[in-house]
Amino acid sequence: MALLFLSLGSNIQRHLHIGAALDSLAENFGELIISSVYESESVGFEGDSFYNLVVGIRTESTIGTVSRLLKQIEDQNGRDRSAPRFGPRSLDIDILTLDDFAGEIEGVKLPRDEVLKNAFVLQPMAEVAGDTAHPVTEKTYNQHWQDYDREKQRLWPVAFLWRGINLPPSA
Repeated sequence: MALLFLSLGSNIQRHLHIGAALDSLAENFGELIISSVYESESVGFEGDSFYNLVVGIRTESTIGTVSRLLKQIEDQNGRDRSAPRFGPRSLDIDILTLDDFAGEIEGVKLPRDEVLKNAFVLQPMAEVAGDTAHPVTEKTYNQHWQDYDREKQRLWPVAFLWRGINLPPSA
């Protein structure tokens, strides 16, 4: 069974769409590995702040099957695919990693570049998979987060209640 990490983000009705995405992921994949939820300023455009988190899932499905399901979840949450690439989003779900695979599979390039570029992906990734090595750099996500220039992007943890549980569960 493969372990995939996903990035979730929303800046439109953030709590509603992130909660609905977590519900759908749990329904389709069972137990989830869930980071804290972080609020971050929009990157690449002027707009409302985002909620972002990283979620781990285990699956025997192909990447193509998972990718199609994630697009369905986005669409069910009002994702406007005609909107500009850098703009407001009801829900964005990206596949970040597949175990220690590096390369392209079924049209998905892994690991996703954003893992190391954006604080709103790297910090929650370090939180849930900190001791795991990035498949290309071979440095752990904790090492990458320690080396990250935190002045580039501001983010902060926010209280988030999902199914009666504070995320992360240890909070």
